[in-house]
Amino acid sequence: MKTIDTVIFDLDGTLLNTLGDIADSANHALSLFGYPARSIDEIRSFVGNGLGHLMELCLPGGENNPHYDECIADFRSHYYSNMQNKTAPYDGIIDLLKQLSQNNFKMAVVSNKFDQAVKKLTHDYFGTYVNVAIGDSKNIARKPAPDTVFKALEELGSSADKAVYLGDSEVDIETARNSGLTSVGAAWGFKGRMFLEANGADYIIDQPRELLKLIVFL
Repeated sequence: MKTIDTVIFDLDGTLLNTLGDIADSANHALSLFGYPARSIDEIRSFVGNGLGHLMELCLPGGENNPHYDECIADFRSHYYSNMQNKTAPYDGIIDLLKQLSQNNFKMAVVSNKFDQAVKKLTHDYFGTYVNVAIGDSKNIARKPAPDTVFKALEELGSSADKAVYLGDSEVDIETARNSGLTSVGAAWGFKGRMFLEANGADYIIDQPRELLKLIVFL
């Protein structure tokens, strides 16, 4: 039996419910150029692969839209100033992090959200427990490439054989697979249990408190 002492977390849809603020910033960018707003359900289905992919799906014509780069820039600016209006940790997350910390687990956040926002949100909401946070930047390949996970493990002084990855999307499952980590699906997140089952998560939990119990048996 291997000993798990490290948890890598996705951020959006796993630790934080960020959907309302993401939708508001996406629709702010779209409105500047007269494009129709996207619904919460549409935004939910678009997130997970970074800001560029989000705007590609939001805009008519995708990357070929003449306002693509401007919308990305506006989203980034608007979101950074408004990303804590509606965002909050999911029920049970703070208690989970506290328990993990008390049991001496190493923890990091790895996200496809732009790096500046990932670091600030992680610090503001979870800084007592999580000190390593890595987001999307020009210097490293985003998920599902394993690079950001490997960087987090290096900063934590841990290794893939001692870690699990908790996330809510197919990107997270693929990232865990590419990194050699056990994937745990967060059924409370953006995609839900049936989606996680269909996409091959190694394990799925319905409440954050179930994670520590699961890890003990891995």
